[in-house]
Amino acid sequence: MIPSAKVLAKMIDQTNINLGATEKDIKKTCALAKKYGFRGVCVNPEWVKLVAIELKGTETKVVVLIDPPMGLSPHFKRVELCQKAKKDGADDLDVVINVIDVKYERYEDILEDLTEICKIAPTKVIIGSGYLTDDEIVKVAELVKKAGAFCVKTATDKDPLEHIEMKEKARHLVLMKQGAPGLKIKASGKIKTLKDALLMIETGADIIGTSSGVEMLKALKSKKPIRK
Repeated sequence: MIPSAKVLAKMIDQTNINLGATEKDIKKTCALAKKYGFRGVCVNPEWVKLVAIELKGTETKVVVLIDPPMGLSPHFKRVELCQKAKKDGADDLDVVINVIDVKYERYEDILEDLTEICKIAPTKVIIGSGYLTDDEIVKVAELVKKAGAFCVKTATDKDPLEHIEMKEKARHLVLMKQGAPGLKIKASGKIKTLKDALLMIETGADIIGTSSGVEMLKALKSKKPIRK
């Protein structure tokens, strides 16, 4: 079933993580989020204060991306980044799991790291699913749930997952739900079209991370048929 434009907007974290973004660019992203009623605006840490000011008085959440692309910063640094983001006004932390720890099966380290972070603010954990095997996806989704996150998320824009078909990305969502039943699922990374978003939602995504939210809503409102 295709959602209404209002429902779709409430599922979208409109994203601007462009390293070359200016204050003007971030303000424009916030203005669009307010106009269309997006769920959130996702930015890099340096823009959290500005976004919090721009979105004050709205229901749109301030979302911050922490430690891309592979979560390799030391634990203390990750905690510091999250604490500062919370202080600056972040509502959600989108934190990348330490992918190397996953590959070396350092699961206790991962759990300790994420558990402390999840106590700071509501957390989505980006598992970098494009780097992982099917078994690893299920395992880390379990860890994310155990750590206390409210959501497990697919990828950053640098994840190898970006280079695979959307059907494969959707298959990863199924594995994530298998590992973390009851948690919300956020699909992100090169989700550019309404067709892409609808496939993710049909597969079980609760939140869509995209820089193309406006285009998706315009396509939905145009009532043009979606090509399968």
